[in-house]
Amino acid sequence: MDTITTIGLDIAKSVFQVHGIDAAGKAVVRRQLKRRQVIAFFRKLDEPCLVGIESCASSHHWARELIALGHDVRLMPPAYVKPYVKRHKNDATDAEAICEAVQRPNMRFVPVKSPEQQVGLMLHRTRHMFIRQRTATINSIRAFLAEVGIVAPVGRRGLDDLLKLIAEGKDQRIPEPARHCLVALSIQLGALREQIRILDRRILGWQRTNEMAKRLVALPGVGPALATALVASVADPKVFRSGRDFSAWIGLVPKQNSTGGKARLGNVSKQGYRYLRSLFTVGALAVIKYAKQHGTEHRPWLAKLLERRPTRVAAVALANKLARMAWAMMSSGEVFREPVALAR
Repeated sequence: MDTITTIGLDIAKSVFQVHGIDAAGKAVVRRQLKRRQVIAFFRKLDEPCLVGIESCASSHHWARELIALGHDVRLMPPAYVKPYVKRHKNDATDAEAICEAVQRPNMRFVPVKSPEQQVGLMLHRTRHMFIRQRTATINSIRAFLAEVGIVAPVGRRGLDDLLKLIAEGKDQRIPEPARHCLVALSIQLGALREQIRILDRRILGWQRTNEMAKRLVALPGVGPALATALVASVADPKVFRSGRDFSAWIGLVPKQNSTGGKARLGNVSKQGYRYLRSLFTVGALAVIKYAKQHGTEHRPWLAKLLERRPTRVAAVALANKLARMAWAMMSSGEVFREPVALAR
């Protein structure tokens, strides 16, 4: 059999598809593998080869396993592989498309994450899921009580009044069956809050033991959540050529619709890393709120921006600036230094 130089591996839960070619581009192997057969197949290859995998669930695990066998493994975003799929979609054509895409000189690859980084992302994603469930539970409580004419003011205090009303169980406007549902929702809400507090403490503990995260929290608007999310999400900051490329990857740049030499910039794109974008934006809003309360004379750039732009537009611009500063710290290993204009 001809020597395999490049392999496209379409991974799944149980059934994997392999498409291998030789140096001339001729297909040498097309076959399915069960999960237990994958490592044995790559161990039996005559020489290490280039292996392409779509960046998806369990892809980082398989990349680490194949790298340990000596292969050159490269992960690619699925959206960048899709243009190479020929006609109908199935495992065989997907593997062939991956094999074709991984050879492209202008392809963008995803750095392989370490187990520690993946565990950190699990913490953040679990916390984010609990926060969404908490919001849904609160909305359900408010909606159910509104159906019987009980409405509380917006905010935490109004919610606490509703929970107290449910716990007392004396309001005659709430039918008994509805009361059982509301009690169950209030118990669920309490459990979610407790789990979020536990995860917050774990994230804080991780931030205090990670050298990079300890340096990142010195940035304005960057707390333990954002610092650890950056450490977990960015396997190699030097993959990005500049801070602008990093902020564009997050999605903190305007959407373009340019043609004929005319640049047309719109709102912030919906593409990018939504979780990091939201954390950076919240951090920027916190910086703006603090500056408005204590004066903006020590932040001249932000003060001039707020004079000509709305608060939320300024927050996105500041988030972009913070992302570039975070990239510079991560790629150079330097600590944050307050700009001379801000020094007191």
